[in-house]
Amino acid sequence: MRKEKIIIIFTVLVDVIGFGIVIPILPFYVGEFGASATTITLMFASFSCFSFLSSPFLGALSDRIGRRPLLITSIASTAVGWFVFAGATTIPMLFLGRIIDGAAAGNFSIAQSYLVDISENDKERTTNLGIIGAAFGIGFMLGPLIGGLLSTVSHAFPFWFAGGLATVNACVAYFYLPETLKHRNTDDRLRFNPLRPLMNAVRDTALRPLYISWIMFALAFVTSQSVFALFVGKNFGFDSFTTGLTFTAMGLIVAINQVGLLKHLWLRRFTEPVLEVMMLSSLLIGFLLFTAKTMTTFVISALFISTGQSVLRVILTSQVAGAAEPKTKGEKMGILSSLMAASMVVGPVIAGPLYEIHDTLPYFAAGGYILTALVFALTYQRRARTAAEVVRVNTVDEAPLM
Repeated sequence: MRKEKIIIIFTVLVDVIGFGIVIPILPFYVGEFGASATTITLMFASFSCFSFLSSPFLGALSDRIGRRPLLITSIASTAVGWFVFAGATTIPMLFLGRIIDGAAAGNFSIAQSYLVDISENDKERTTNLGIIGAAFGIGFMLGPLIGGLLSTVSHAFPFWFAGGLATVNACVAYFYLPETLKHRNTDDRLRFNPLRPLMNAVRDTALRPLYISWIMFALAFVTSQSVFALFVGKNFGFDSFTTGLTFTAMGLIVAINQVGLLKHLWLRRFTEPVLEVMMLSSLLIGFLLFTAKTMTTFVISALFISTGQSVLRVILTSQVAGAAEPKTKGEKMGILSSLMAASMVVGPVIAGPLYEIHDTLPYFAAGGYILTALVFALTYQRRARTAAEVVRVNTVDEAPLM
């Protein structure tokens, strides 16, 4: 494997390990400062809000000045964010640490753009993005375990550890990561307007169905995850340790799919459009089975959901990257990250009240989101087939007669 890929994988792995550490440990750490439940949820939201603001801008900036400088800067900023958070003595300092980390979260979309740059064909692009997805799954599996083990020293120690990892990552990237951007975007004047890329996405009639499918998928994922611990605790008696093990098992399924099965099974047997429909259907079945509240259906639904989201995330990202012009790939990847961040703000806000009405409603809502995503995915596929047919007919018509 090329050293560039190894460094990018490590970059994503460090990011997601940090994210995995935060989920189970942050409430306990912040609770030591006397923070209320509202303050804790706002701290989660602050990261997502600043990720939403920064991701499209950093992605577009990387299209202009290159991937390397932005990637190194964002990784270093992540380290600073963790150190501020770990060393905080007041609640405002805690917020500052999460805000810095959120503003630096654009390194995920830049890492995706980096691997797209070095891909020689569509299949390699999808495989490379699958590698990032695998790193996401492994990080999501390791993060809670690392956080739980290190928190026995202190609740702050896992965050010092995450900052140290990010520092090592920044140093490795500085000394060994080359630039890959070949087509720089010099056409448009860069503006720091966080809504501009999203407005561009709305105006992009070609990719609009994919963007809608993506945010519906993101909303379904975040909505289900935000009440997962509450749901399994109430219905199956899971404690924090069992819930962490469940997340680890689901992360393992994600990693297996994206490390091995994506390249050697899914992409060999099926085209991307077929996989898109299959995985959306898998998610829909999984979310509906979840509402049955039996251990058997829970295990089956977890398998369907983990498999569906692991492959679908890669397929949707690959389709957007493949349809984007070379000089705007960073911006397009940034848009996807921004939409995901927006869903991380909106999803829990919707899921909480739904859960209070009835504990299965968030999962029915997730199924509704996925059904909407399926409709727009089929719309995009139909348009793509029509466009390809028009090109084929025009090519035949313009061919010289013998």
